[in-house]
Amino acid sequence: MTREDVRVFKALGDANRLRIVKILGERELCLCEIREVLGLSNSTVSKHLSILRDAGLILDSKEGKWVNFRLNSAAGSSHIRSILDLMRKSYGNDETVRADAKKLSSVNRQKICKLSS
Repeated sequence: MTREDVRVFKALGDANRLRIVKILGERELCLCEIREVLGLSNSTVSKHLSILRDAGLILDSKEGKWVNFRLNSAAGSSHIRSILDLMRKSYGNDETVRADAKKLSSVNRQKICKLSS
């Protein structure tokens, strides 16, 4: 077992981070979209994203004023790829996951993100 393995499992040891991985399995999202789905503060979501990124589970990229987050499906580690694949296939019947998917379908960053011109 490597330090990377331990970091990945610690990162997934939180229900909100599992929820983030599940919604990012649907599409790329910015922080405000994730916040809207989870109902958490920006700082809390940011901390969760940092932990997931440090574990190699997600990537981010800048697009104009947004930073988009996505699953790291091309991770160098086969462990990470396997875990993300398992996560995509898991929790389909979970009530919270279904509620998050429903919220995600109506999230629109243009309406919820406060951007300065």
